[in-house]
Parts: sequence; structure tokens; C-alpha cells
Amino acid sequence: MAKYLLLKHYRGAPAPANDVPMAQWTPEEISAHVEYMRDFASRLLGTGELVDEQALAPEGTFVRYDGEGRPPVTDGPFAETKDLIAGWMVIDVDSHERALELAGELSAAPGAGGKPIAEWLELRPFMGASNCITE
Repeated sequence: MAKYLLLKHYRGAPAPANDVPMAQWTPEEISAHVEYMRDFASRLLGTGELVDEQALAPEGTFVRYDGEGRPPVTDGPFAETKDLIAGWMVIDVDSHERALELAGELSAAPGAGGKPIAEWLELRPFMGASNCITE
């Protein structure tokens, strides 16, 4: 089994085929999208392939260390993750091909007009112990 992170983006990825912002969807279109996502997660939970998933609120703060005895620095002159990442899902699957298959299926969630969004999802494998360098 291999774990993968699926990232859904607000922005920052290529525009999806059905590029109508969710703020312009009807309540029925939003409900259909959410139901698709819940059904997808429920099915993967049943197969043992879902580890966890969360939608993220649009607000957030970058934080970094700024030296001994100084308060952390917040935000900065860089792209803000809070604007880019809408949510994530961790899956544990038998192969990279299965991870690609599931990412493609998740990309087909309905959007405006009930048509698949065909959004770009970022698929990233977890780094395994064999990939770590120890010296």
C-alpha cells in the first residue's frame, strides 16, 4: 500500500474545463457537488483506501520563526496557501495507477450545469522511509 495526498485547489492549478466559480453555482449544483464528494469518500472508506479528508476554510495564516525571543512573523510577500488549497484527501492504495484512477474520478465531481468540473488535482505520494537520507 502507498499513501498519496490529493490536493484540491481554489487557484494555482490550470483552469478546469467547467470553470464557473462555486459562488456562481445554484444551491442544487452545490448540493450535487457535495453529495458526489461524500459518496466518493464513503466508497473509499468502505474499500479501506481513505485515510482522511478535509475541506479547508478560505482563511488562514502563514507563520514563521523570527528569532529567539521574538514573536512569530505572520503572512508575507508570497502566494498564500489559504488562497490556493481548498481541501485534501489522503488515500492508501495498492499502486500509483490506482491513485491516478481515483484522482481522475474525483476530478469528475459535478459543477455548474451538473457537468463534471474536470478540475486539476495535485497528486503527491508520501515520502517513505526508503526515500529518507540519514547521515
